[in-house]
Amino acid sequence: MNKILEKKRLSAEVFRMVIQAPEIAEARSPGQFIILQMGGDFNERIPLTIADANAQEGTITLIFQAVGESTHKLALLEVGDEIENLLGPLGKPTDIKKYGKVVCVGGGIGVAPLHPIVQGMKEAGNEVKVIMGARNKDLLIMEDEMRALADELIIVTDDGSYGRKALVTVPLKELCETWKPDCVVIIGPPIMMKFAALTTKPFGIHTIVSLNTIMIDGTGMCGGCRVNIGGKTKFVCVDGPEFDGHLVDWDNMLLRLGTYKPKEKEAHHRCHIGLHLAEGEA
Repeated sequence: MNKILEKKRLSAEVFRMVIQAPEIAEARSPGQFIILQMGGDFNERIPLTIADANAQEGTITLIFQAVGESTHKLALLEVGDEIENLLGPLGKPTDIKKYGKVVCVGGGIGVAPLHPIVQGMKEAGNEVKVIMGARNKDLLIMEDEMRALADELIIVTDDGSYGRKALVTVPLKELCETWKPDCVVIIGPPIMMKFAALTTKPFGIHTIVSLNTIMIDGTGMCGGCRVNIGGKTKFVCVDGPEFDGHLVDWDNMLLRLGTYKPKEKEAHHRCHIGLHLAEGEA
């Protein structure tokens, strides 16, 4: 079960895996995610958004970045290996309908979960413009896939090594002023989503963000993924992962996300070395 059928390295620490999961592939909708667990029932459970699915072939595609111990272990798996536990689809699907003009903004690894949403928005009859941002050219992913779907693709990099030298908020503001979109969907690092949502707020544009918080069970029991949305406590795993970007208490969420940063940084350093040693031995 849950056999890895394909594996590809997209950048230094970003990997794409196609996994056999027929029931999830058939039931999944854009915006939903899975939780996977390797090595036994007491190991870490990690949430990953489904980047694509093929119901006919019974496969789902996951794109992830090796940032902590579990994602580094996942990156060491190869074609033919199996993932012990895979739960999904979880969360509420994206509210896809005909808005008219839609801007989809993806930052870094956030481009992966944005992909099925762009697909869905196009199929619903929307005119869709996509903004993709990364720190540099080497960290950009899925450019060809997005270019094939979008009515216009705008690429920005922090260092100017590809596309425009700018943050995603710059072309987003320009489109809000000139194109006047009816809906904006934003997925990426929390700080990017915060400022992108602040960019659309003065224009009164409906803005959807996908939150990736600390999560354990994914079914609303542990409370680890709680966020403040418009003054009310919500759980990302069952009430989300998508919310109105103008109602998110970003400062509270960013504070909670920092809880395990020192341990994550330590694990990343340790496992990063192990990952490259394993690749060298292969």
